[in-house]
Amino acid sequence: MTQIPDGAGDGAGDDVERRGVRVHAPGRLHFGFLDLHGGLGRRFGSLGLALDAPAVTLTARAATSLAVTGPEAARAHGYALAAAGHLGIEGHAALTVEETMPAHAGFGSGTQLALAVAAALARLARRAFAPEAFADALDRGNRSGVGLAAFTQGGLIVDGGRDGLGTPPPVIARLDYPEAWRVVLILDTGMTGVHGTHETEAFRDLPRFPEAQAAEICRLVLMQVLPAAATAEPEGFGAGITRIQRLIGDHFAPHQGGRYASPAVAEALSAVAAQGISGYGQSSWGPTGFALVPSEDVARRLVASLERPGPLRFLIARGRNTGATVTPL
Repeated sequence: MTQIPDGAGDGAGDDVERRGVRVHAPGRLHFGFLDLHGGLGRRFGSLGLALDAPAVTLTARAATSLAVTGPEAARAHGYALAAAGHLGIEGHAALTVEETMPAHAGFGSGTQLALAVAAALARLARRAFAPEAFADALDRGNRSGVGLAAFTQGGLIVDGGRDGLGTPPPVIARLDYPEAWRVVLILDTGMTGVHGTHETEAFRDLPRFPEAQAAEICRLVLMQVLPAAATAEPEGFGAGITRIQRLIGDHFAPHQGGRYASPAVAEALSAVAAQGISGYGQSSWGPTGFALVPSEDVARRLVASLERPGPLRFLIARGRNTGATVTPL
């Protein structure tokens, strides 16, 4: 199992205990599932990308009890209690959440916050921390392994789905995302995506995904998306992602109100397509949309063309080719 390395250097344990640690964990995009049909024995399988922003950043210092402050404090407190139980420690710490990402917006915020809290407590207690085991204990990544892999590795990630035993999805491919490429994130600040009970009901009630479409997605990933990323060919990469998005989005449309959850994001994506940009879609259940572009200049021009009064906010992000960091304060 992957363990977050102790980057503090030899003999730094006492210093870490006294001064504390900072954890920075990346958000991620979920581009789609490979095989919702499941006829081969494994179901789901995911394609996704770690991002440099938005992200989770928090600090942890030794204390005589558990105290959590900052945005998402209540959620982080619950994760801290779960992490302490998992690690077999008291979990006494002063946690300060400095930066969070929008919840239920398509960035995997819950997984990253949970893993960041656990990594911080483990480092303070000088305990080994295996993110896979903790994620499994919390039932994070019960369908997708992209969020966990974004935390441990970063990059462009493909996982192999769940088997009948319930073990975490294995990472079967991981590539660096081209450094020059950018992702224009389209955030709808007025709504959240499907989550919780509604999400569970959606997976229960939707008809079985067509086998031929699952086969097409797997072919697109293996023979178009991954080779295009490996050779830094943005048009082929984007076209493959957009086709996957259409197949997955139309399947989930009855539970999210259309191919895209947010009408405002859908309108912006239509404008993206009209400009000839090949890669665009929605992360997970949304409502966040994205456009995949080959450079910072193209990203800036695109944002300038899309900005107008309303609920949408735009962020230019890079792919992040490393996982979370844990550093001494």
